[in-house]
Amino acid sequence: MTILVLGINHKTASVALREKVAFSDEKRAFALRHIRQIELAESAVILSTCNRTEVYLHNKTVPPQETQHWIRQAVQWFAEIHQLDLAELQRCLYTYENLPAVNHLMEVACGLDSLILGEPQILGQVKQAYQMSEQHYQQEQQAISGELSRLFQKTFSTAKRVRTETNIGESAVSVAYAACSLARQIFESLSELTILLVGAGETIELVCRHLLRHGVKNMVISNRTLARAEALVEKLDTTANIQILPLEQLQQGLNQADIVISSTGSPHILMSRNMVEKAQIMRRYRPMLLVDIAVPRDIEESAAELDSVYHYTVDDLQNIIQHNLNQREQASAQAKEIIQAECADFFAWLKVHQFSNLIRRYREEAELTRQDLLEKAIASLQQGEEAEQVLQELSYKLMNKLIHSPTKAMQTMVKNGNAVGLQTFSKALGMDDE
Repeated sequence: MTILVLGINHKTASVALREKVAFSDEKRAFALRHIRQIELAESAVILSTCNRTEVYLHNKTVPPQETQHWIRQAVQWFAEIHQLDLAELQRCLYTYENLPAVNHLMEVACGLDSLILGEPQILGQVKQAYQMSEQHYQQEQQAISGELSRLFQKTFSTAKRVRTETNIGESAVSVAYAACSLARQIFESLSELTILLVGAGETIELVCRHLLRHGVKNMVISNRTLARAEALVEKLDTTANIQILPLEQLQQGLNQADIVISSTGSPHILMSRNMVEKAQIMRRYRPMLLVDIAVPRDIEESAAELDSVYHYTVDDLQNIIQHNLNQREQASAQAKEIIQAECADFFAWLKVHQFSNLIRRYREEAELTRQDLLEKAIASLQQGEEAEQVLQELSYKLMNKLIHSPTKAMQTMVKNGNAVGLQTFSKALGMDDE
């Protein structure tokens, strides 16, 4: 039984190559069908995000001596389905089988293999990938293999345990998240505050999303290009009250703001000390947080000297982020210990599961042997042979057939000195006291 993962990610391949191996929903469905048609694997799950593409394959029937040949077949299939040069792909491709494959999946789901250590979004993406495979097999009137299903369920519970028992996702490790975390530390609640966002780029978009998740209802977005600010508001798709102002009316936004977060590409100061002072007079010196994450800076440094003004620059945030990254590294070590234990638990289950299949197959073969010998005995009786002789032969052959495999197993255990196995066998036969 083999579990194999093959893929590329942000560590091994450029964006250009990652784009070439991405799976659309249509291509994913085709790939899952093709994997079964060519008997590459019994079941598969395809994970495709902007930072990684990975294919998880489960095959019960690959003999150990043919594993490397099977892996080469899988890599060839991966190159062909994306119409890529095999040599180009192999430079960026990684493969793991069995225990390393399970360990890799769990580390991915827990955010340990992400661009940002501990980021939580990947778990949802892994769950979605599994659900899409499950739905595909149901539509094809098939079922995802029990072993692969169990592996992914185990992975989800492991990720939950890591989130609960470690601080892997607690600390801010992006500029946008750190800015929002600062705001939550200074103000008890963000829901009733007015927040001025200056700029409309990617960082401000991330800030907006973080703030909305924390219940912010009133925002002002000020940007040089109003169309870009309007496009950002449309992307957010929120019921929150969002006002748009041109930069020429920045003072108006500043006068309302409890929190200002600025990230523009302006070469000049946009908010002077004098502008902040005017705003504070209008606001009767209620606390104001200024977070300047622009380089060059958007807010005059001396604004920090004003009463009730908390001022942070991108350097301050980077110090917070580095501290938090160190904390996440410590949590990562704890998470890996949990993953190691959960991997061992999964493979312990797998061994038991395989033995339960062995028992079922053994009983099925015993039944086939019984039916075969019984049919031969009935045929002998119908041909007029003596009943006693037929029964004697039936019982003798049945005994020999049924004890052949257990006898060979005992002989192997004696040869290998497997005292535990022999003792278990002896107890099962009721002979442990002899």
